[in-house]
Amino acid sequence: MFRGPRSVASHVLIVLGAVVALVVAVALVTAYVQATRLVEDAAATRVTDVARAIASTDDVREGLASPDPASELRDFIERGRQATQTDFIVVMSPDGIRYTHPNPDLIGQHFLGTIADAQAGGTVIEQYTGTLGPSTRAVVPVLVDNEVKGLVSVGIHQSRVGEQLTRTLPQALLPGLAAAGVATLGAAVVGQRVRRQTLGLNATELRRLHDHHEAVLHAVREGLVITDEKGRVQVVNDEARRLLDLPPDAVGREASDLGLAPDLAALLAGREQHVDVPHASGGRVLLVSSDVVQRQGRAVATLTTLRDRTELEALTGRLNTTQSLADALHAQAHEAANRLHTVVTLIELGRPDDAVAFATDELRASQRHGEAIAAALEDPAVAALVIGKSSQAAERGATLDVDPDAHLPAGLLPSGAVVTILGNLIDNALDAVAGQPGGSEKAVLVDAQASDSVVTLTVADTGP
Repeated sequence: MFRGPRSVASHVLIVLGAVVALVVAVALVTAYVQATRLVEDAAATRVTDVARAIASTDDVREGLASPDPASELRDFIERGRQATQTDFIVVMSPDGIRYTHPNPDLIGQHFLGTIADAQAGGTVIEQYTGTLGPSTRAVVPVLVDNEVKGLVSVGIHQSRVGEQLTRTLPQALLPGLAAAGVATLGAAVVGQRVRRQTLGLNATELRRLHDHHEAVLHAVREGLVITDEKGRVQVVNDEARRLLDLPPDAVGREASDLGLAPDLAALLAGREQHVDVPHASGGRVLLVSSDVVQRQGRAVATLTTLRDRTELEALTGRLNTTQSLADALHAQAHEAANRLHTVVTLIELGRPDDAVAFATDELRASQRHGEAIAAALEDPAVAALVIGKSSQAAERGATLDVDPDAHLPAGLLPSGAVVTILGNLIDNALDAVAGQPGGSEKAVLVDAQASDSVVTLTVADTGP
C-alpha cells in the first residue's frame, strides 16, 4: 500500500526519539561505567584496609617471628577472613613464600602476583587471576621497626564484585530510565503540538502552501492585513503598506503603534465584522472590510482588506459637478425660451415697443445679477454654477442671491472641489425651501469668505 511522505510532526518525533535514545544510551553507559568503577574502588579500598589491619596486629608479627609461622598463623588468619568476609588472606615471607592460603596444598609455594612495591614498604593494589581465579587484591608489608618482616595479601573474587555491581546497577540506572521515560513523553507532547500547529502537513505541502500564500499575498490588488489575537500585525502585503504608509518593521508591532488613525487601528485589531467602512488615511479614501479568522471555534486572527476609492471618489465628484452645470444650463435655457416666447408673442400682438422694453429689462437684470455673482466669485466655474443655480431656483419659485460681502478669489481651492461642495449645499437648500407652503418666502443666500489659508462657504435658506 502506498504511503505518502511523513508529516513534519512525524519527522520531528523521529528526530527527537533518536536524540532521546542516544542521550539515554550514553547516560546509561556512563552510569554503568561509573557504577563499575565505584564498586571496584570500594572493593580495592576494602581489601587494602583489611590487609593493613591484619598486617598491623601483634598476632601476625609474632607468628612471623616464630619458628613455624604457618602453624601459628593458620587459625588467626582463617578467623580474620571469615570476620572480614573476604575470599582469601595470604601471609607470606618477604620473598613471597606463602605461610597461609585457603588451599593448604599451596602453602609453602611462591605467591602469584605483584609484590615488588610491598617488599619496598609500599602497597600493591591490582586485579589478578591467581590460583583462586580473578580477584581484586591488595598486598601490604608487615613492618617491625620499619623493617619488612613479611607480606599480607587480601583479596575478593571478581564474581563477588560483579554481584555487588548487580545490586548497585538498579540504583544507578533507574534515574536514567526515568529520564528516558520523561524525555519520551516530552517528545510525544512536542510531536503532537507540532502536528497541531502544522495541521498534519508534510514538508512538501507546507512549502507549496507557503509559495501559494506568497503568490496570492503579492498578487492581489487590495491591501491585506492580518493581526493576531493580541492586535499585533502578522501579515501585510505590498498594497497595504502603500495605502497605509506602513514602516518596514510593521510586522510584529501592534496596530496602535503604527501611526494610524485610532478608529482604523481599532478596526484592524478588532474582533467584529465590518463591510466597506470608509476611512480617510494619508489623503486617500479607503473602504475597509474585516472579519475574524477562527480555528476550532476560537478566534485566532483578524483579516482586514483595504480598497482604494480615491480615484473613484474624484471621478464621482467630477460627475456631480458636470451634472450640476448641466442642470444649471438646462434651467437657463428653459428661462431663455420662456422670455423668447414672450417677446415673440408681444410682437405678434402688434406691441413691438413693449417687446423691446421687456427684453431690455430682463437682459439688464440678468447682466446685473451675473456681474454681481462674477464679482463676488472670481472663479469662472464657480460663478457659472451659481448663475445656473439662480435660474434653477427661479424655476422652482425661489430666489438665489449672493451676499453683498461675499468674496472668493480665484485659485485658492481647486475649482472642481468648490463646485462639488457648493453645488451640493445649494441643492440641499433648494430642496428645503421647495417644501415651503405657498406665500412663504423662498430664498437662498450664498456667502463665501477667504482669510489666509481658510475658505468658508455658507449657504443659508428660509426653509425649515
